[in-house]
Amino acid sequence: MMPNVRSDLRASVVVFLVALPLCLGIALASKAPLVAGLVAGIVGGIVASSLSGSRLSVSGPAAGLAVIVANGIDQVGGFEAFTVAVFLSGLIQIVFSLMKAGVIGNFFPSSVITGMLSAIGLLLILKQIPHAVGLDSAFMGTFEFFQPEDGQNTFSELMEAFEVFDLECVIIALVSFGVILGWERIGPKVKSVWIRSIPSALLAVVAGVLLSRYGFHALGMELDIKHRVALPFSGGVSEILGGLIRPDWSALGNATIYVTALTIAIVGSLESLLSLDAADKIDPKKRSSSKNRELLAQGVSNTLAGLLGGLPVTAVIVRTSANVSAGAEDRWSGIFHGIWLLLAIILFPKVLTLIPLSVLAVVLILVGYKLTKPELYRKMYANGPDQFVPFVITILAILFTDLLKGVVVGMVIGFAFVIKRSQKKSMILVKGDESFSLLRFVKDVSFLNKHELLLHLRSIESGTTLEIDGGSENHFDPDIVSVLEDFVQGAPGRGIQVNVRKTRGAVTPFFRG
Repeated sequence: MMPNVRSDLRASVVVFLVALPLCLGIALASKAPLVAGLVAGIVGGIVASSLSGSRLSVSGPAAGLAVIVANGIDQVGGFEAFTVAVFLSGLIQIVFSLMKAGVIGNFFPSSVITGMLSAIGLLLILKQIPHAVGLDSAFMGTFEFFQPEDGQNTFSELMEAFEVFDLECVIIALVSFGVILGWERIGPKVKSVWIRSIPSALLAVVAGVLLSRYGFHALGMELDIKHRVALPFSGGVSEILGGLIRPDWSALGNATIYVTALTIAIVGSLESLLSLDAADKIDPKKRSSSKNRELLAQGVSNTLAGLLGGLPVTAVIVRTSANVSAGAEDRWSGIFHGIWLLLAIILFPKVLTLIPLSVLAVVLILVGYKLTKPELYRKMYANGPDQFVPFVITILAILFTDLLKGVVVGMVIGFAFVIKRSQKKSMILVKGDESFSLLRFVKDVSFLNKHELLLHLRSIESGTTLEIDGGSENHFDPDIVSVLEDFVQGAPGRGIQVNVRKTRGAVTPFFRG
């Protein structure tokens, strides 16, 4: 029997419930066939989770690629040609893996990753409240600030939601909150292991379906079909296979295909590496994942997704967060969620269309809260401005743009603080009496410290004896050594005597004696 199978099975059901509307919604936003989103979800679940560098990361179609996909479909001349670009992007990612390009993931500041997770949590809450109260004008997978599908933005849609809310949706949402929170309190006390293992999200879905199907009927109420999950087919293997899009290989003669493929590969790889870091950060066991293996997993998944007519696959933070929140312990949860997607659309499509969107919105809202709890903000504030400022700016940038742009802004701010910190702590100038000063280097010195060094050297007055202590183990950038050499040569002309403290084992030749 597989280890942790009970925890992973339970978590996989929650991830499946979250993934289903997201796969469909992202396909809508990408202006692609709905079945393409489901294909990406199934491949991402079964294939990517099997090969992934992480035990908890979940893959599928990503909202962050929706604009790229929509533009790519227009530029290459249709979705059939676009699937060729998806196939090629997978091959490129496999090359990235062989080139060990995953190392770039080691340079994401932890404050930015934490900010990204908190921003995703806030977005889940802000974007799902409208669905919880019955405003379904935007699809469930949108995370950008501006929503081209309905002309709204995150906050204007939120305001509209409270003006046009649907009573049936609100009732279902409140019942779902009660079921989930109640079961999380009562469930652990149940004696039966199997009953205790039933996910609270599944109970909420069952309650929502029964309420909308039978409870409202008894009260003379009815849940509008637009507030339920919508599938592009009625089920059956033959219908689904017939709906798959086949790649148009004649597109290989179109140069735009290769540009689109490279764009998907680069952006998809960055999003996957970000998600991988996020998964490691929220992993209760604090396991470290292989980034190059993740790129390989995404590459194999995208080659297969392209062949089957699916959207591009990336590791995705929302489903990964839901996976961890639901108690997953191993990669089997991601694999099972892909299997459930496949079986459900083949065997139970009519049942899926009974699920109210407001229930799924509540599940996502609670996942979002766990990512952005108030105590996290207090902890980051206590860590000081070097951590708190990039953290907050990352959150704001993601909220008002999108995931990737926000992360880039956060990284720029984070690196600015790194540079500032490096400049402040690399060297110390101590001035004794009027005729003696000591310049001591306390750590490795890079070209980023050149400005600070020049300021120190310019402050040395005529008639001063300056002693320079570089330490024996510090590394010096050639630019820094050049500045020191120039100063030593020009010092006599300024009436300054320079003594360079030299040691036999110094790493830098300038200080070796």
